[in-house]
Amino acid sequence: MKNKIYVVATAVFALLITSCVTIGPGEVGVKVNRGVMENKMYPSGRYGVGPNKYYIRVPVRTVNKEVKINLPSKEGLNVNAEISILYHIQKDDVPTIIEEIGRNYEDVMILSVFRSASADICAQFYAKDMHSGKRSEIEAAILHHMDSLLLDRGFVIESVLMKSINLPSGLYSAIEDKLEAEQDAQRMEFVLQRERLEAERKKIEAQGTADAQRILAEGLSESTIRWRSLEVMQNLAASPNAKLIITDGKSPMIIGNDD
Repeated sequence: MKNKIYVVATAVFALLITSCVTIGPGEVGVKVNRGVMENKMYPSGRYGVGPNKYYIRVPVRTVNKEVKINLPSKEGLNVNAEISILYHIQKDDVPTIIEEIGRNYEDVMILSVFRSASADICAQFYAKDMHSGKRSEIEAAILHHMDSLLLDRGFVIESVLMKSINLPSGLYSAIEDKLEAEQDAQRMEFVLQRERLEAERKKIEAQGTADAQRILAEGLSESTIRWRSLEVMQNLAASPNAKLIITDGKSPMIIGNDD
């Protein structure tokens, strides 16, 4: 008897468990009763279900959808990319989304709009731009394009992240060669600038020397030269050493011993 009671209790408990649905944290539920969807949302918890009653669970937390896609570039190349789309559904719009779009809203709206937006935006950039500092610009442009089409439908695009970019074969080496050439050009420009500065310095130095000589030459007048000659002759005359001075009254010529 006890075994029969235990079996019945177990069966009833199993029936109760299987007749319930659990709506987890970060989700809301929409009840469908006899094929009619209620315009009401149920928070997280356990709810009973039956043959004609069930719940559609919809996440309202942030969802990360990863997509592998071939993106066109401005020069007509195909770039393999792996992109993450972070989005969430506005809670108040859940019933409308389920009613107008259905449970496969992610494929119908999110992915369809993303593929179109990413192709339109990436076609405006060169392949190398997707692998350079312009990546954030491309991400922002795709996000803005998607948001303009999906926000009014109850979807909020939080971020578009280009996680992996595989450029066509040979483009990597072309980019490296270009970067190396740009670095060589920058080094050459530095050398030329240094030479220009050195030439300018020498020019200024030469000009300064020429100006000094010109000022000195202008200061040596005829009278000054004669006066300096007289001073020299007076000093020679006062010297105790024997010497012979031959002069025309302007420039003396001295003949004497080395002593």
